[in-house]
Amino acid sequence: MFFMLPIRTSIRPRKTPYANYGLIAVNVIIFILSYSEHINPFTGQPETLRPWAEQLLLTSSRPYLWQFISYAFLHANFTHILGNMFFLYLFGNNINDKLGNIGYLAFYLAGCIFSAIGHLLLGGGNVLGASGGVAAVTGAYLVLFPQTLITVFYWFIYFINTFEISALYFIGFKLIVWDNMLERSFHQVAYDAHLSGYAFGILSMVIMLATGLISVSNVDLWMMIRQWNRRRRYRDAVSGGYDPFTGRSVKKIRAKQLKKTPAQKKQMEKIELLRSEIATRITEKNLPAAADSYLKLIDIDSEQILPRQYLLDIANQLTSQNNHSEAAIAYEKFLSHYPKYEYIEQVQLMLGIIYARYLDNSESAVSHLSQAAQKLADPGQLKMCNDELEKLQNQGEF
Repeated sequence: MFFMLPIRTSIRPRKTPYANYGLIAVNVIIFILSYSEHINPFTGQPETLRPWAEQLLLTSSRPYLWQFISYAFLHANFTHILGNMFFLYLFGNNINDKLGNIGYLAFYLAGCIFSAIGHLLLGGGNVLGASGGVAAVTGAYLVLFPQTLITVFYWFIYFINTFEISALYFIGFKLIVWDNMLERSFHQVAYDAHLSGYAFGILSMVIMLATGLISVSNVDLWMMIRQWNRRRRYRDAVSGGYDPFTGRSVKKIRAKQLKKTPAQKKQMEKIELLRSEIATRITEKNLPAAADSYLKLIDIDSEQILPRQYLLDIANQLTSQNNHSEAAIAYEKFLSHYPKYEYIEQVQLMLGIIYARYLDNSESAVSHLSQAAQKLADPGQLKMCNDELEKLQNQGEF
């Protein structure tokens, strides 16, 4: 006997996931109202749905439009609804947090529709249950939080314990490949509806991340793909004879030109060492040392660019150390190279304040503060921004 069940994830939603709680409640209420074990007097077969709920099933012979949603709120028995609602709670709360209540509700219902379409196109029969929509939510979790850890309970003969595994591997292999492709042993399970739901959840989230409809984070699958592509391009650049250390536009060069002078080799070694030091210091949360290494790095090559979070952490640290000129340069680099950062207005606010209060650069200050004022949502930050702009305007320069 071998049994596995995910019981928790390593992240929690920042806000109460009202839409997900609402979906769970509606599913439970409809189950209570529609479930009734009885013998059909016409066929003599056991059934579990009340007569009025039969028309809400998705029928393969003649499906009605409403059935593409209504079927997802019906369940065949207690085990069916318990399993679906548990997985919806486990993975749906964080998706709700990411998409917002309206966006999450629209996404869930779309997942139900697309899983139903996939089920019918692949030749499935009558179907009911929320598992298609839950599969879409689980697929979305794989894309948005692939590096989070899932705690899995397992029972193997006499051994009972738990272990942790990344969501990418557990959902990708266990739930999608193993449960729905390799082990299709239960005749009453709509495997094709599950796979259609997973496909919809994964593809829709990748598209929304790629097009900027939802904000990209440092841990989502789209960022992992981009990082893989950058590493691939880096390897191609090095193998093609490029210099990856300058941060400038690269050109193809001949093999003879690859030879570096001793001074160039020494400089490259210093750059590599300093970048490694910065990464190590930030990992150790030693930001003063990381900022010191960064200043040495840009002294050697002013065009060096760090990863997004590293550069932002160092710019903030330089500000706290009152190294305002260096901090402003770092923030400017950040705005130039990472313009799609989800909190870009806060960087603009900080840079505008530095220019206004410490560097006597009113023109740049007004430019950055004006851009920040258009996007700031926090009332305190917006007031600070407007107050600073008002001071600059009262000076009579703008």
